[in-house]
Amino acid sequence: MTIYKTILLNRETNRKMLAVLLDPDQCRGSILASTVAALKSDIPDFIFVGGSHTVSSVDSLIELLKDEVKTNIVLFPGNVSQFSVKADALLYLSLLSGRNAEFLIGQHLNSAIAIKKSNVQVIPTGYLLIDGGKPSSVEYISNTRPIPRDKKEIALSTAVAGELLGMRMIYLEAGSGAEVAVPTEMIKYVSRGLSLPLIVGGGIKTTEQLTDAFDAGADIVVVGNAFESQPGRISEFVQHTRSYNVGKVI
Repeated sequence: MTIYKTILLNRETNRKMLAVLLDPDQCRGSILASTVAALKSDIPDFIFVGGSHTVSSVDSLIELLKDEVKTNIVLFPGNVSQFSVKADALLYLSLLSGRNAEFLIGQHLNSAIAIKKSNVQVIPTGYLLIDGGKPSSVEYISNTRPIPRDKKEIALSTAVAGELLGMRMIYLEAGSGAEVAVPTEMIKYVSRGLSLPLIVGGGIKTTEQLTDAFDAGADIVVVGNAFESQPGRISEFVQHTRSYNVGKVI
């Protein structure tokens, strides 16, 4: 079964999923060792690998993770240089909330042939940047403005446009290190008007926020920054997701 089919099946049964996001530039040395130990102890549904401005080797990190952790490794690339044939799947991102053609389609041209020739599962994903309370790396690198937090109608229209264009998932992102997460009202509004799996990330620092995102309609919640200085918290979030599913799924 492909990773995308697994996501669809989980969505049908209301089973929520947790993705731990690792930035190769941040996940190094003692932090990397502690992170791997935590991931081996409590395994999340997915490990996302990537970042807005990653210069460290994506291949090396994925190789290590595959040796140590038995879960799906999904690329969450900031640009074409972060593609790796060693990953299980790729979020083929198009930054629909921006107007910069480079991140709508430009980067894709430089990697399309290599991706098609690989065995990596490709999941076309509409990527929407939402105001997270401060300028984010994504905003700076992509030279695009985020959707305002109080404009849920714009977020839904953008997400539905992505669905009609053939995207397989929609990702609402408040940005790495966001001061505030994507508003639950926006998650709920987009989720109700969308027929695709919904990913939500950025600014989620507590299990209470994780619950709020799940309750609002997120199918997959991505957490990264919260673990960079405290890798041990991975277990807390994985166990909380399991408990949530036990309580919600009949």
